[in-house]
Amino acid sequence: MLKRAKALFAVALTALVGASSVGQAAEVSTRQLNMPQGVTEVSQAAYDIHMLMMWVCVVIGAAVFGFMIYVMFAHRKSRGVKPANFHEHVGVELAWTIVPALILIVIAFPATNALLKVYDASEAEMDIKITGYQWKWQYEYLGEDVRFMSSLRTSQDEIYGREEKGEHYLREVDNPLVIPADTKVRFLLTGNDVIHSWWVPDLGVKKDALPGIFTEAWAKTSEVGVYVGECAELCGKDHAFMPIVVEVKPKEEFNAWLAEQKAAAAEYASTIGKAWSMDELMERGEQVYLTNCAGCHGVDGLGIPGVFPPMVGSEVTMGPIEKHIDVLVNGVQGTAMQAFAAQLSEVDIAAVVTYERNAWGNDVGDMAQPIDVLNHKNGQ
Repeated sequence: MLKRAKALFAVALTALVGASSVGQAAEVSTRQLNMPQGVTEVSQAAYDIHMLMMWVCVVIGAAVFGFMIYVMFAHRKSRGVKPANFHEHVGVELAWTIVPALILIVIAFPATNALLKVYDASEAEMDIKITGYQWKWQYEYLGEDVRFMSSLRTSQDEIYGREEKGEHYLREVDNPLVIPADTKVRFLLTGNDVIHSWWVPDLGVKKDALPGIFTEAWAKTSEVGVYVGECAELCGKDHAFMPIVVEVKPKEEFNAWLAEQKAAAAEYASTIGKAWSMDELMERGEQVYLTNCAGCHGVDGLGIPGVFPPMVGSEVTMGPIEKHIDVLVNGVQGTAMQAFAAQLSEVDIAAVVTYERNAWGNDVGDMAQPIDVLNHKNGQ
């Protein structure tokens, strides 16, 4: 029996040595089993505390179980040892009270320092307002006049199995959040409708986005790259379809990107009074519809019976265009139809209204212009 045990031990040891030689595979396996280390001070602090607590638990577990195994082996009945008979021991009771208390006091210091770091969003160099919507994110660079929506880019055909799923299935967006490297960025989070949670593990950020309340978090990293997260709060039927993508750029590239966004915003402002053609509105409207409306009303405009109304032949799409614009701008109280005034631009609202009124055989024939949407917002 002893020889067999030694042989099995030798085989196991050989396998472990062979596996350890595959460095990359071992590293990947470790990353999969352990907590992600992240790329920010906050994520590093969380990782350090995690590792400290784990090793404290390992040492305590090894000591306790090691002592138990020794006692069971050295004082077993087969050796003629007779058990002691006592009801209490002051020294033992003091030990198992004082020692755990000291351990808690010791680990409280690094844990407190980590928490202070997590909540210290002061002296930020940039503020970004993040608003959670069902089911997308809005990013606003405060003081820069830059604001945009970030929506899932994965197509409905991939989601419902009509075509093969892509490499970044449910992990891609049309407009990622872009932040500069080596810059402390403060995030101000809120929700528009229900509770969402903005979670990017590599940045060490996980904060609830609560309607009517602002919470804050921050991130600073020198690691340029793309980091992916998701909504971590069950927020409705498309909860799985609102990923988060953060792109960290060098400061020079970020400044160039921000300048482009400001120029695009200024260019957009000049197009509100432009008379768009039917073809332009229909092309843009289809993309807006697939991104923002198809999840509820269906790619074919037939909706979900008993849950979401169809767009084909409905009173809204076939009725007065002013009413159609109002539904998009202000939503419908008491229903799942939310207001899109803050989510979509005047151009996008005009385009999707035009598309809905002239797609799937509706063929109403009229058009909404961006200036019509702006006038409606202003009560004109």
